[in-house]
Amino acid sequence: MTVLSTKSIMERLFHEDPLKRLVITPIIRHEAQIAHGSIDLRLGTEFIITKRTKYHLLDPMQEDIESQIEQYQDKIYIGYKGKLILQPRQFVLGSTLEYIRLPNDLLGYVIGRSSWGRVGLIIATATMVGPGFAGSLTLELVNLGEADLALYPGTRIAQLVLHTLDQEDTGYISKPESKYIGAVGPEFSKIYADKEWKLLR
Repeated sequence: MTVLSTKSIMERLFHEDPLKRLVITPIIRHEAQIAHGSIDLRLGTEFIITKRTKYHLLDPMQEDIESQIEQYQDKIYIGYKGKLILQPRQFVLGSTLEYIRLPNDLLGYVIGRSSWGRVGLIIATATMVGPGFAGSLTLELVNLGEADLALYPGTRIAQLVLHTLDQEDTGYISKPESKYIGAVGPEFSKIYADKEWKLLR
């Protein structure tokens, strides 16, 4: 695999072949968001927060796990002039403001921006973006620092690094069971949809 350079990223964004084109929208200023072989991604306006006292155990083997997850978490909206306060060791799901579509010969990794990491913010624990993915990326936000962190929708919070594959992979397009394809904001966990639970039960 080869990491795409800044020049290659720009070429993919304007590729004449729609099947080879990389889609990332909206990009406000290319020169501010695309540099050093990566694309800066901004924080969206929807969040899923955890109700800390609702459940002591989430067990995917339980038949009602889907409703437990939805009762365990709340989805909230914070506008562009608002802020989310992330407390130490608090876990919140957010998403990128940008909608992304990868062609079938590209694979991506989401990494945190160093400036945020230095104050304790982790932005993703599931970092791979598969070929053919389309949607907003979910960010798993955790504050590992000792002070509250103020997060503002619209600010650059993560980076996307792209790799070429040695051959095309039909990826999400060939997998109708893909659980998060097409999301435009953070989604509740769908771990209950994994096929092995039926077998294990």
